[in-house]
Amino acid sequence: QVQLVESGGGLVQPGGSLRLSCAASGFTFSTYNMEWYRQGPGKEREFVASISAAGTRTTYADSVKGRFTISRDNAKKTVYLQMNSLEPEDTAVYSCKRVGVNSYWGQGTQVTVSS
Repeated sequence: QVQLVESGGGLVQPGGSLRLSCAASGFTFSTYNMEWYRQGPGKEREFVASISAAGTRTTYADSVKGRFTISRDNAKKTVYLQMNSLEPEDTAVYSCKRVGVNSYWGQGTQVTVSS
């Protein structure tokens, strides 16, 4: 069965960095676009970044452009989100998503940016 497992979240001070990982299994990872979303406290879930199946095309929400980088390793069946210059407003549960007719979500990983 399809599984997406996020990791790498935690507590970080403003200005700090974290790298999130999303390990995939149960499907041919290299043929699917992947996305990261986040949901902050009391907020709607919002799109963060996307990456094409081959990793050649990426898109970002304006709020994270220039600070976050999405990447993938198809051999390891993992998609990453490198987050730099973190701000308190980045505090959220971050989830990865397999894009497609049948989309799948991971359980999410908590990121808290606070001094």
